[in-house]
Amino acid sequence: MGCCQSSFLKPSSLHDKKIPSDDISGRRGKGAKRGNRHRHPNVNEGRGWLFSAVPDFSEFSASVLRDATNNFNKNAVVSVCSDQEPNVVYQGCIKSDKDKRLIAVKKFSKTTWPDPKQFAAEARAIGNLRHVRLVNLIGYCCDGDERLLVSEYMPNQSLTKHLFHWEKQTMEWAMRLRVALYVAEALEYCRQSGLKLYHDLNTCRVLFDENGSPRLSCFGWMKNSKDGKNFSTNLAYTPPEYLRSESVVFSFGTFLLDLLSGKHIPPSHAVDTIQKQNLIVLMDSHLEGNYPEEDAAMVFDLASKCLHNNPNERPEIRDIISVIATLQQKLDVPSYTMLGISKLEKLEMERPKSLIYDACHQKDLEALHQILEAMEYKEDEVTCELSFQQWAQQIKDVCNTRQQGDSAFRNKNFESAIEKYTQFIETGIMISPTVYARRSMCYLFCDQPDAALRDAMQAQCVYSDWPTAFYLQAVALSKLNMVEDSANMLKEALILEDKRGS
Repeated sequence: MGCCQSSFLKPSSLHDKKIPSDDISGRRGKGAKRGNRHRHPNVNEGRGWLFSAVPDFSEFSASVLRDATNNFNKNAVVSVCSDQEPNVVYQGCIKSDKDKRLIAVKKFSKTTWPDPKQFAAEARAIGNLRHVRLVNLIGYCCDGDERLLVSEYMPNQSLTKHLFHWEKQTMEWAMRLRVALYVAEALEYCRQSGLKLYHDLNTCRVLFDENGSPRLSCFGWMKNSKDGKNFSTNLAYTPPEYLRSESVVFSFGTFLLDLLSGKHIPPSHAVDTIQKQNLIVLMDSHLEGNYPEEDAAMVFDLASKCLHNNPNERPEIRDIISVIATLQQKLDVPSYTMLGISKLEKLEMERPKSLIYDACHQKDLEALHQILEAMEYKEDEVTCELSFQQWAQQIKDVCNTRQQGDSAFRNKNFESAIEKYTQFIETGIMISPTVYARRSMCYLFCDQPDAALRDAMQAQCVYSDWPTAFYLQAVALSKLNMVEDSANMLKEALILEDKRGS
């Protein structure tokens, strides 16, 4: 098991004429033959798209959700969207005799929702929704002081990560159009279901499922409440006429600007941005011009209409869908392929994942660095060895060298950390799998995957059943474009971690 045993622009305006509501299907009008597009198969094929994989909405006990999240362990936190968003989302796993289901749990404070009946009523209203474009709500809890919402778990992170903080590749134009369409479809379904106002519509609210398909978080429909009065968590994302209107179109306009620019444009600056910047200046330079200028101009014009000061001049969501549906490209290409990630099989989804698994699967070096730093040297307790009758001063010097390496590692001075860890290893006085793991991590940051793989293999040789050593090998193999070997190593790491847990 493992590598130790193997060898080595020109703006164009939208039509001012309203498109009839029965024409949301995305049929192309003038210019239908341009490009290799065709009608998106899922546009307006009925309300709901009910599917059996989502369990019925139910009430959970606080004890079940504490067990599922390891008592709301800080290591299970998967989302703290912004300073204005005080509520935290945890990853959890609910186990039964038949299967295991990953969940996301959003924790509110009691002061936010003092009335448990009001909280339960709001949750049930959202829990009635079932749609393939939503991260569906599957339950709630209001035991005692607890105010918790439970939803499906999305394993492939948020649009914020893929659009703003990408490492391997920028999000291509076709995928941005798909995101815009899917989010608009989710908003339209919920509008038809009576939920008109979505709070804080932004890139944090769009998550990617096991197929890499974008979904809109159900948490955005849950109003916050204070003293019995509902209010939006962040008024910056609401339209100027918020107090007298329930339109989400303005927020969708700011969302389109983020997709066009590849940057987070503060909602308070959205109107000025659309009025003062032309399309060429606004467009994401990382796209390197790989988009049809006419299509980009249509999206730009659509964003302008969504941000119109007069709410009566803004388009309806169904009309937005009609426009964006005509621009869809690469309909036969799966979302996970366009995102440059692997598709997760159902068997994997049913198995509870750790943070280190998610970080390695996503090749998220920043998250992996934080995990290794938090581990400290706990795994060395059973493997750390001292050579026979070493002088105390020598041992002290070696420990100081390791501490210097740890300081550099913590401060992300990876070249210095490599130097100090190498000095520590070459003395031969102490054997530490954690040092090999940390130096492997440093090599990954320095774009030296060969050296990273060697150190991960050395960590495995010192500690043969250590999942972390296998996880690091998986990341290094991926960086070496050994995709199949990387996937197999990731599975071995998960198996070892499951054995450890049981």
